Amino acid sequence: MRPDSAGMAAWLTPNRPTLFAALALASATALAQQPARQDLNQLKLTVEQFLQSQVAGMAGQVSVAVGPIDQRMSLASCPQPQAFFMPGARAWGKTTVGVRCASPSAWTVYIQANVSVQADYVASAVPLAQGQPIEATQLAMVRGDLTTLPAGVATDVGQVIGRSSNVSLAAGTPLRLDTLRSKPVVQSGQLVKLVSGNASFRVSSEARAVATASEGQMVAVRTANGSQVTGIARAGGLVEVAF
Repeated sequence: MRPDSAGMAAWLTPNRPTLFAALALASATALAQQPARQDLNQLKLTVEQFLQSQVAGMAGQVSVAVGPIDQRMSLASCPQPQAFFMPGARAWGKTTVGVRCASPSAWTVYIQANVSVQADYVASAVPLAQGQPIEATQLAMVRGDLTTLPAGVATDVGQVIGRSSNVSLAAGTPLRLDTLRSKPVVQSGQLVKLVSGNASFRVSSEARAVATASEGQMVAVRTANGSQVTGIARAGGLVEVAF
């Protein structure tokens, strides 16, 4: 016997609670099958810990700030993400750190960061004339972020006193070691003591310097018989020649 129209509708219409349960189960199954996503905050922590290890032992007050990470980025979860520097990069000022995953899914991202180093550095307290020996009273210690200054800034007045600048400097200028000349220990035309020898014996004689040189620099000298030799300038008017 065929069902009436109401019975036919009930027969054709699916049970709503059953349908919803089936859809929920399918959705949960699909979510369970999707791979876990990487915690982006963990990436930020990985970069911070990497930079902290790079600056360990550095003089001054070091602070590390990791830049924002695009929250729209979707990466497969990685149990051991590895941070690394690109060639030429370093933990100094504005920098970029790479983070890679090898397994179970391979991916690499790059995250910006900033490393600042607050420390004292040497600056000129007064204008400094080119070529004039620098005295302690002409110097001042200033505190600042070394990463924003030129490379090679002096951080100890002992590195500067007695040396001279290659150019004239205004007051307040940070002093760079590569722009300072050491005080000459040998002057051109000066009569020097030429010391030569080895571990077994040493011989000394007089010679005349052909050029001006600072401690540790190579300088040519002319001996009494007119021959020219090259040695290392030392304090006290000595020139060492090794055999």
